[in-house]
Amino acid sequence: MHDLAARLMHAFDPEDAHGLTIRALKMGLGPRGGGDDPILATDLAGLKLANPVGLAAGFDKNAEVFAPMLAAGFGFVECGTVTPLPQAGNPRPRLFRLTEDRAVINRMGFNNGGLEAFAARLRQARAAGIVGANIGANKDAADRIGDYVTGLKRLWGLASYFTINISSPNTPGLRALQTKAALEELLGRLAEARDGLPAEGRVPMFLKVAPDLEDGEVEAIVETVLAHGLEGIIVSNTTISRPPLTSRFAGETGGLSGAPLMTLSTQMLRRFHTAAAGRLVLIGAGGIASGADAYAKIRAGAHAVQLYSAMVYEGPGLVGRIKADLAERLRADGFSSVAEAVGAA
Repeated sequence: MHDLAARLMHAFDPEDAHGLTIRALKMGLGPRGGGDDPILATDLAGLKLANPVGLAAGFDKNAEVFAPMLAAGFGFVECGTVTPLPQAGNPRPRLFRLTEDRAVINRMGFNNGGLEAFAARLRQARAAGIVGANIGANKDAADRIGDYVTGLKRLWGLASYFTINISSPNTPGLRALQTKAALEELLGRLAEARDGLPAEGRVPMFLKVAPDLEDGEVEAIVETVLAHGLEGIIVSNTTISRPPLTSRFAGETGGLSGAPLMTLSTQMLRRFHTAAAGRLVLIGAGGIASGADAYAKIRAGAHAVQLYSAMVYEGPGLVGRIKADLAERLRADGFSSVAEAVGAA
């Protein structure tokens, strides 16, 4: 029923459909997942997950529906991206379904209600399960790095983990924070801020990177992340590249997600797995639409995975199908846990 409802939403403008979905979830109309197969239980930088399939940032920008999405079967939910001040984002239309390509292009621009409203809702998160906070910078911030520090401090003690989002292509200049000098300053200031906060609120911190990195950047990012005490990296955000596409919206500007991102993001994940050499936790994102995709990410080096765009086409029942298939694949290959399969390829 819920998967049918998701397909019916295609009669609406994509952003309007998303808003209707959030409203329905807040009314309690979301799906309910069953118990998880024990083989899927895993540890993610100290976070105990019932399963390794997470909901990526962007779906629940304002931390409104993390509880219904956990109830739907996700092992963890990442809310945001949230910025210190509310902002409207880029002009509409800014979200496009590429149906023929099973893809999405967005140029949302970090539209969100700001930290204060986000924090008020996140106070309920610990009772619900593993809920992360994806933090970013306001478009017109005079000190963008200061915005990340503000987000960390304001949400300290409220989130199960933090994701530092420097890889969205829809805020001008943001991806420049991935360069070595800028990343050193960003992570250095964040590490200093974290060290000055109460120890009982300390949780894992992940860096979310783009799939469009150049040679040498992967290794530099890994070493910088390690030097500043972050626990892991999410590989990857949307891409500004354009593989062959057939949809009439293929020429829209913004970040491409969905099925065409699977190969590129998995290749980038393998590069990070090699560079990290077991020293960091990696989360695989980008293009996951099946148990086979999730398993490929894990075998490429991911300790957990995240998805979002595929639900546009497959509906919320997708998470249950992925988990069932993943458990079957693990057993078929002789693994007794997710952890055993990480990097097996």
